[in-house]
Amino acid sequence: MTVLVLDPRWPAMVPVDIAARIRGPVTFTEEVPREVRALFADTQPGEPWCITTDPEHARGAVEVIRVPSLDDPVHQAVTVMHAARTRGEWERSMTHESLLPYLREETAELAEAIEQGAGEGELKKELSDVLLQVLFHAEIAAERGAFDFGEVAGAFVDKLKARAPYLFDGSTGLVDIATQDRLWAEGKARER
Repeated sequence: MTVLVLDPRWPAMVPVDIAARIRGPVTFTEEVPREVRALFADTQPGEPWCITTDPEHARGAVEVIRVPSLDDPVHQAVTVMHAARTRGEWERSMTHESLLPYLREETAELAEAIEQGAGEGELKKELSDVLLQVLFHAEIAAERGAFDFGEVAGAFVDKLKARAPYLFDGSTGLVDIATQDRLWAEGKARER
């Protein structure tokens, strides 16, 4: 049996090249949407397939095909952070407040690396440590239903829409510093 693992964020998105390969009888796990089931209602004889969003259903499969979006490093980071909070006793014990010393330490280490002219490898490592803190805080917030990492990213985009509108208006070319400063200040003033 071949198992197709869909992205749970977009369970209705089946890549065309993969859909074209599906010929045999298809089973679905319950969370797979109706529109995906309808795509494969009239399959021809061939090897059996299972379509799911749960990688656990892939155990023992002859072939496992994962949609490419599952390999997105940002998605993987969020997934790993969720697993850490679910399975790690230390991670589960952390709160926004108890993480503050680590946040301060990691941002200070990043600043020090930049000040000392660290190489790309060291800078990437320090940035990943700061990202860990952002992921951690977002996961804690998600657990209480406040917001998640996607909403943090959305807030970043919204901030830039307000403060750097030239990034979203279809224009191209360099924007001078004076214009950037003015637009940033105007956007910040509107937020107050």
